[in-house]
Amino acid sequence: MVRWARSLVVAAALAGMITLAGVVLGRIYADPLVVWLVLGAAAGSVGLGLALRRLPNWTVAPVSAVLLAAYTGMVLWFVAGRAGVGGPFGQVVRDALGNGIPRLLTAMIPVEPAPDTVVVPVVAAWLAGLAATEVAVRAGRVLLGLLPAVALYAGALYVVGPNAATAGWTTLAFAGCAITALATSTRTVKSEKSESSGGRRALAGAAGGLAAVLAATIGPWVGGQVTASPVDPRRYVQPPQVDSLDESPLNRISGWALAPEQHLFDISGISGIKGRTVRLRLAVLPDYDGITWRVGATYRNAGRVLPQQPRLGDADIRQVRQQITIDGLTGRLMPVVPTPTEVTGARVAFDAATGTLIRPEQLAAGVRYGVVSEVQTPDLNLLDVADSPSGDAVARYLTVGPGVPDQIQGLADQLADGNGAAYDRAAAIEQFLAEHYRKVADAPSGHAYPNLAFFLFGPRDQGGQRGTSEQFAASFALLARLTGLPSRVVVGFDAPAAGGTVTGGDAIAWPEVLFDGLGWVAFDPMPKSRNPRPVEEDYTPKPTKPPSPPSEPPTPSDSASSSAPAPVPAAAEDGGPGAAVVAGGASGTLVLVFAAAALTLVGMRRSLTRRRLTAGTPDDRISGAWAELSDALRLAGRPMPSHLAASEAAAYAMKPAPPRQSRLRRAVPPAGDRRGAAPAGRGGSQEAARSESGSHEAARSESGSHEAARSESGSQEAARSESGSQEAGPQEMLPPLDELVAGINTVGFAPGAADAGQADRAGRQAVAYAEALRARRSWWRRAWWSVHPGPLRWHRES
Repeated sequence: MVRWARSLVVAAALAGMITLAGVVLGRIYADPLVVWLVLGAAAGSVGLGLALRRLPNWTVAPVSAVLLAAYTGMVLWFVAGRAGVGGPFGQVVRDALGNGIPRLLTAMIPVEPAPDTVVVPVVAAWLAGLAATEVAVRAGRVLLGLLPAVALYAGALYVVGPNAATAGWTTLAFAGCAITALATSTRTVKSEKSESSGGRRALAGAAGGLAAVLAATIGPWVGGQVTASPVDPRRYVQPPQVDSLDESPLNRISGWALAPEQHLFDISGISGIKGRTVRLRLAVLPDYDGITWRVGATYRNAGRVLPQQPRLGDADIRQVRQQITIDGLTGRLMPVVPTPTEVTGARVAFDAATGTLIRPEQLAAGVRYGVVSEVQTPDLNLLDVADSPSGDAVARYLTVGPGVPDQIQGLADQLADGNGAAYDRAAAIEQFLAEHYRKVADAPSGHAYPNLAFFLFGPRDQGGQRGTSEQFAASFALLARLTGLPSRVVVGFDAPAAGGTVTGGDAIAWPEVLFDGLGWVAFDPMPKSRNPRPVEEDYTPKPTKPPSPPSEPPTPSDSASSSAPAPVPAAAEDGGPGAAVVAGGASGTLVLVFAAAALTLVGMRRSLTRRRLTAGTPDDRISGAWAELSDALRLAGRPMPSHLAASEAAAYAMKPAPPRQSRLRRAVPPAGDRRGAAPAGRGGSQEAARSESGSHEAARSESGSHEAARSESGSQEAARSESGSQEAGPQEMLPPLDELVAGINTVGFAPGAADAGQADRAGRQAVAYAEALRARRSWWRRAWWSVHPGPLRWHRES
């Protein structure tokens, strides 16, 4: 009976040690399921060995193997159903047994319990329990029998590596179980009564002395190892990789643009989306070497639950669900609404840095998976005051390849000149690209330096200054990096929010810029007009300054000539007019020509104002008054920002701008091209009013475009100056614009509802504001105001 009790204590200690190994390993799993599975394997193997200890030892191994197979099959069936792993059960078992070790070492931490991530701990725990019980219980060699449990515990520590905290209490408990097993000897003694008290004291003293010696010898070494970082075995195992097709999916944009009807995939079951479209992300490209934008991601095998991305302060967080069914999309990259937190129906690998997914096997028609995404919309009103990070942490997003063309560097320098704030630089780049380049479907693929230089500066009649979203996004990201903004390129799709088919024509690339506290913010440099202005109108490379000729001392004749009085022109020998007469006549002719031109411009300007304010319907007259306001601000050197709603534009107009100098000839969008700020006709007025009503809704747009930030932050933008300067001196309040704002909103929201009286009041306010703004200028600026030809052509450029 005593022997049976001692065997039971040793077996319990062994099962406890094996279970503690499962506890250590479970720290890198998403939930404690693996601990319970290891506990079951330890109890089954140790209990079986204890129950069969009186049978011949050759009978234990076959019985244990059968029970191991049964327990493993039950575990895999349970875990597969819990993790949502589909397919025939036989295939699941073969896949788990064949790929268990590499997938455990390449899995995303925290590891999701799945058949291929739990099979190795379960089998290892069962085998360790079987071996330990046979040696320690059957053979009675307890110290030797502890080795399988110690090896299993050490293996668990090695697999965990530096990915979890120090296993303090588990190690102490493990040592306690080992001491208990050693102290409870399974050898039979003749009689406990024959043991003298002196023998017991001698045994206790020997044990204490041994413990002291061990503490003195290995204690310092153990203490020194505590501060060392454990080795991560994952660095020796290659995780799933993307192939050349997915390494730079930006190259696929042109192919998809040429096949806009190609059926790529279907999306359904969308919830949590507001708006008509939802943007899906396929790949993030942070690395650029001057030739290709590359993915450069490290994908780790992941289960159903993915690690959450860091939360942004004051961000609006929404859950978006979607079902994706692949049709013609090839490669491994999986389109999802960013950023996924849960995936079902397919085995995936995940890159935590970019929040993108791949399927370790190639995508194929019929592959279907469900995704739960967490969409974070930060407070984009803070863009104006947000900084961009710098330093080693973002060096990857600022690096460009060697040999940047001088033209591209010069353009970046001019776009950055006068734009000290990070958002101002990004907005200047976005505006420049949107106003000067054309989107076409048949542009050749490529985003190396020569391709981008031709896109930016090539002659229009030879195919330059036009491209797909590939060139727009790549050019923005390159210019942003050259101006000190961390940037990257993203490839994805615009899908219908109600669900449906996604084709090649829905593929798009867009740039993103990193801001402190706001994360990655998307920008939209795509053209807003069908007739963009040539880049030569607003960008000219700085000419090289010619070398100064060497100075030479003046000759005596030169000195004499400079000190002599000027000669009086003599009459021509043939009796014709002298040189003075000819020069005077030419000068007079030029003065008359300039005077006639100035009078003509003044007349044309007044005729334009009169036609805007008196001709047409009341809607047309109110739109004309708005155009007068836009022209007045532009003549004052303060062009109205294109993103402001009507009331925000009025607030902007009422606040004078601080002095500011800029060498960049910034391109201001034509009035007809402005989205909600300066319409040239009824359509523009409606757009302005729609911007007024939808400014708050735009900030929640699924596209992630920073246009929302512009619309919502109009009140902050109103206090900023885009360019130009105001004259010093005391200034009176500018005339109000409330009637004009009310009129333009009426035109936009209720076309035809405005009456003649409302149009008269809007016109009077526009004229009074323009005259007051002109009166603040210096005398020569007031004269130039009246003859400036700009208003005659600004509203015809669109």
